Amino acid sequence: MSHAAPVYPGVRMPTEEEASLALESSRLLAACIGQGDSARLRLIDGETDVTVPVSAIHMLVDILNQMAQGNAVSLVPIHAELTTQQAADLLNVSRPFLVKQLEAGAIPFYKVGRHRRVRFSDLMAYREQLDQQSTEAADALAAQAQDMGLGY
Repeated sequence: MSHAAPVYPGVRMPTEEEASLALESSRLLAACIGQGDSARLRLIDGETDVTVPVSAIHMLVDILNQMAQGNAVSLVPIHAELTTQQAADLLNVSRPFLVKQLEAGAIPFYKVGRHRRVRFSDLMAYREQLDQQSTEAADALAAQAQDMGLGY
């Protein structure tokens, strides 16, 4: 059973040619990142020098790497407010499951009229908490298996 990725207006998957170009350019760009706080890029089709923070170049390399893998990429500002469907898609869970988590108080939310909204930063804090709990559970299981001599 295959799961189709959600489709958002204005978002499209990279073509094979774009993915190949993204792979090549991400490698070249990653190799050029210096040690300073900023870097200068020269656009070939113009004479304009653009100075950007190195952190932005790292983000661009990450974006290009995702495109090289055939993934569509969207940037979400840390203070973005998401619908419950957008939040569920980001967590890769169903919307009803997400709503149950909201109503149980696991993720902060607020209402705009009758509609719930979730802050991206709150959603990422919840995901980080889940990841930490998963890691702790896996570590506990591995320790238990080792204690029982199961060879893990």
